[in-house]
Amino acid sequence: MDKRYPWEQGLAVLPEHLRTGLRTLGPDRLSRLEEARLRRGFPMTALLPEGEIDTDTPPIGEEDLRQVLENATQSSAHTALDRVRQGFVTLRGGHRVGLCGSVVRRDGQIVTLRELSSLSIRVARPVTGQARTLLPQLMEHGTFASTLILAPPGAGKTTLLRELVRGLSDGDGVPPLRVGVADERGEIAALWRGEPQLYVGRRTDVLDGCSKAEGLSILIRGMNPQAVAVDEITAPEDVGALITAAGGGVTLLATAHGEGRAGLERRPLYRPLLDEGLFRFLVRIRREGERRIYTIEELR
Repeated sequence: MDKRYPWEQGLAVLPEHLRTGLRTLGPDRLSRLEEARLRRGFPMTALLPEGEIDTDTPPIGEEDLRQVLENATQSSAHTALDRVRQGFVTLRGGHRVGLCGSVVRRDGQIVTLRELSSLSIRVARPVTGQARTLLPQLMEHGTFASTLILAPPGAGKTTLLRELVRGLSDGDGVPPLRVGVADERGEIAALWRGEPQLYVGRRTDVLDGCSKAEGLSILIRGMNPQAVAVDEITAPEDVGALITAAGGGVTLLATAHGEGRAGLERRPLYRPLLDEGLFRFLVRIRREGERRIYTIEELR
């Protein structure tokens, strides 16, 4: 087991001189570090709950970005091509490196990135404890009811989704369920060589690397889940797959971008979810510094 602090493990892909620059932030800020951002021509920045600040590092050059990617892919970027062309690489421990640069296309499809312009290293920090508080409030007639998590970007939707999946799977204060996770972008469980790097429960089956619609179909056909979870409903295909899953008697757990129910009702993408009555509960997240405030509403 890796005994390092999350920031040390996640940012081990940085060249030594950049790690040295980060250490000047001091233990308190490093313990709260959410991301390190590298943009060519500028010093590296650190994203903290209170905002993004400069670090004591020289301007980032092409070699710095190339070295991080080589470290992240273990000196073999072509072996992580599928991840690279999606714009990120998952690291051991569930941390991830987001990539920006010039897109290379072949036959209309993105095949890779070249001439990197910036990177973002996101530090994974599982947050536990909310499942035991929230899950009992999301029950109906003794069983977990389909729930939608709604919040603006950066408020902690994926973190809460993962914690609720874990709680359902482990039976944390509620009857345990078999949970299937369609982890399209590898952010929920962060599979690394077939092993979830972020704990999602002992009765959870994870499928990543495919669309949410494809993943839900495969999980329902092959793994007989009692509940399925997806992160960030962003396309009509996602909505259609959720409607199909609900029609088969599977309980749903999903996230969406937004501020409140009124916003959901205004957006054509989300309206079918409400019209079909897919979700029983809506969990809204509001962030105040490092604190997250959770509010539960009934949708039907």
